[in-house]
Amino acid sequence: MLKKRDLQDSHVLFELMSHPDVFPFVRQKAYSYDEFVFVSKQTIEAEERGELISRTILDDWGAPIGTINLFDIQDGAGFLGTWIGKPYHGKGYNGPAKDAFFQEVFYERDIETIFMRIRKENIRSIKAAEKLPYVVKANDTRKTIYEQLNATSEIYDLYEIPKDQYSLYLRREMVQIGEDSHRLEA
Repeated sequence: MLKKRDLQDSHVLFELMSHPDVFPFVRQKAYSYDEFVFVSKQTIEAEERGELISRTILDDWGAPIGTINLFDIQDGAGFLGTWIGKPYHGKGYNGPAKDAFFQEVFYERDIETIFMRIRKENIRSIKAAEKLPYVVKANDTRKTIYEQLNATSEIYDLYEIPKDQYSLYLRREMVQIGEDSHRLEA
């Protein structure tokens, strides 16, 4: 489902990122293939320095379909950036990709909080975020960060995923799975 970024995936990822339904919402924009390769190299190097975490999202057959990243890592927190190519929208890849990524950053890294800044016009991403039971809208609770993101005008909504909230969600899911398997056995 996820793998470390690899320059060999650049051509496929650049084509998927270039789609007009995807490109406006990508944080690391590249306007040419060469620029995409350069940005990807920079991303890989920044991860080696501990500045970000970046993974390629794979489909069921191991083909690259998008990226998921944690940017601006500071004091155990960072900003999530995810994009999936248009042909894969609505195919059920977003949730499992986030789960795999959150497992890594929360339990294998020293991350306590994941923030998401979502453009107010990006209804698709807002609906996806608000579907997740562990996501908290943080415009009011993290006012300082919200105001920094919207210093010039109100562009973004701010969402937060605290590690403890995500852990509670996982525990509830495991209990539910246990209950469901017990019912099947009975």
